[in-house]
Amino acid sequence: MVRKLSGLQREVVHLYRSCIRMAHTKPIENRPHFIKYIHSEFGKYKDIPRKDFTTIEHLLRIGSKKLQEFSKNEVKDIR
Repeated sequence: MVRKLSGLQREVVHLYRSCIRMAHTKPIENRPHFIKYIHSEFGKYKDIPRKDFTTIEHLLRIGSKKLQEFSKNEVKDIR
């Protein structure tokens, strides 16, 4: 049986997918750097309790701001 995602969980998945899509707009030789960074950032916080709403909302805001920054055409690589 598949468990339905909460609204906050859907937001996290949406942010993750948006980040991966953004990585695929970058030069092909730099995409692995972006994808590795995205995986590591999301992996850092995978053990946060589902009920810790304030922390998750805070991390979503930070992640959205980073996504906006990295989406700019001037940003070609990340390390």
